[in-house]
Amino acid sequence: MLGYLAVSFAFGMRVCALGVPWWLAGLISFTNLTSAGQFAGTNLFLAGAAFAEIALTVLIINSRYFLMSLSLTQKLGTGFGLFQRLSASYGVTDEIFAVAIGKGGKLSPRYMHGLILGPCIGWTAGAALGGVFSSLLPELVVSAMGVALYAMFIAIIIPPARENRPVLFTVLAAITLSVCFEYIPVFKILGGGWSIIIITVAVAALAATLFPVKEEETAGE
Repeated sequence: MLGYLAVSFAFGMRVCALGVPWWLAGLISFTNLTSAGQFAGTNLFLAGAAFAEIALTVLIINSRYFLMSLSLTQKLGTGFGLFQRLSASYGVTDEIFAVAIGKGGKLSPRYMHGLILGPCIGWTAGAALGGVFSSLLPELVVSAMGVALYAMFIAIIIPPARENRPVLFTVLAAITLSVCFEYIPVFKILGGGWSIIIITVAVAALAATLFPVKEEETAGE
């Protein structure tokens, strides 16, 4: 919960500095519960992007949750009706998935809802508090806090990129395409959301083609 609060605090400060009220920053966090997706979606919304562009961008960014949710369904125990499955899927984030998938045995609705509750409170409260503090702190401090979210993502990708060649290739390819879309005039006709969509799909497809994951042989074969 504290980890979620710290990162969402930076999100709240950033978006409220762009004109979003503090209560709306908290509502965005509560209804999205995803750092990269809601940050990109909020930026596109404030830039006046079309709803279709915003929706598709957030869908592509958060598509990894499809795979996480499918994996978690194999660990669900008894008691998961439709409502329990929907409420559990709401809280599937990277960290919650890691804790849930690493737990031994089957998962119960009580365990999943308890696991989700703390991060949800931290993520929502952090965004609202960040928005409140953004109106109290000097503009220079607010601007400096705006890089905290990017620093978090850099901290996530650097260790695996140093040890894993496919990850390093994917990161460098994404950076290269991002620079091209930012500075090559012919790409300026595309909005920021479409650029994210194209880069994500293209780099993922290229990495999957060049570095396919080999299926593990089953025992006895």
